[in-house]
Amino acid sequence: MRIGIVCYPTFGGSGVVATELGMALAEKGHIVHFITYDRPVRLRDHPNVFYHEVRVSDYPLFDYQPYELVLTSKLVDVAKFEGLDLMHVHYAIPHASAAWMAQRILASQGIFVPFVTTLHGTDITLVGRDPSFEPVITFSMERSNAVTAVSESLKRDTYQHFPLKRDVVVIPNFVCTDMYKHTPDPALRARYAPNGEKLLVHVSNFRAVKRVEDVVGMFRILREQLPVKLLLIGDGPERQRIETMCRQHQTCSVIHFLGKMTRPEEVMASCDLFVLPSESESFGLAALEAMACGVPVVSSDTGGLPEVNIHGVSGLLNPVGDTRTMAENAFLILKDEASHQRYRDGALEQAKRFDLHHILPRYEALYEQVVAEVKA
Repeated sequence: MRIGIVCYPTFGGSGVVATELGMALAEKGHIVHFITYDRPVRLRDHPNVFYHEVRVSDYPLFDYQPYELVLTSKLVDVAKFEGLDLMHVHYAIPHASAAWMAQRILASQGIFVPFVTTLHGTDITLVGRDPSFEPVITFSMERSNAVTAVSESLKRDTYQHFPLKRDVVVIPNFVCTDMYKHTPDPALRARYAPNGEKLLVHVSNFRAVKRVEDVVGMFRILREQLPVKLLLIGDGPERQRIETMCRQHQTCSVIHFLGKMTRPEEVMASCDLFVLPSESESFGLAALEAMACGVPVVSSDTGGLPEVNIHGVSGLLNPVGDTRTMAENAFLILKDEASHQRYRDGALEQAKRFDLHHILPRYEALYEQVVAEVKA
């Protein structure tokens, strides 16, 4: 099958999932065309993978360049000349509406290409709740040949925030557990935990919704009970404020900012606990990646996180903003080797439930269904 994938080419979960899905499809023999404004950060060379840049020209008439229209034109071009069987757009805004416009243009030329829309989170729970977007998002979802969501929680949110009449299929995010290391790197441990301290890690885009200040808050409480160090991976609008907070509390020597990383799991595999205190999380892909490394998770109990991080098995869940409970639960996991190993084993077993080998066939079956319906 020839598949066009539209995504944001960033470090965010939707872009990572879309890219890894495309790579997995290519490994299965499908021809995959990525269509976006920059090369996705996780994209690797493969003979079945192609990248098409959506280039927006700088025209003085526009204060804001019309990316949606340029994307539409590029979708028409790629679908027509590469013979796409299907378009799969990740993140509703503006990809679903662009796909619908492209589909209509192609249909006027006697070319019928279905499209699947995958909802990832903030396109529904944050941006999508803006009343000015609601009619377009609702229309685009209704006109999609299939709509998927990455968690049952996100599916419920979609029906809550939008007057949607159609079915939404839940296909969760995934990892390829075989690609993740389960043993620490001695050199990395020596660098960040030279005296045998426990290593905590957090990965995010440092937006306010991730509540990175809570990571620092629970870490400071936990330090009163255990010798610990903290690694913060990622970057974003909240980073400067968090760095200032660390300086004020004089914790710069025990908190390390590692910035953006293409493969954060290479660091996570050497850590002892992953912390994700988000205010809202449709799935929690970073937590799943940590679990695939055999790293237990202390997270908030919001959104799709309880579907990923099973309380008492792969980690422990906490009320949003309750840093003291978070620290207490972190201590329960890390207090002795027996407890820590039990949660490590549970994290890895839970991650295997979301292994690519279980999830990829569900996407392939959905593709075959929508293509068959268009041809019928």
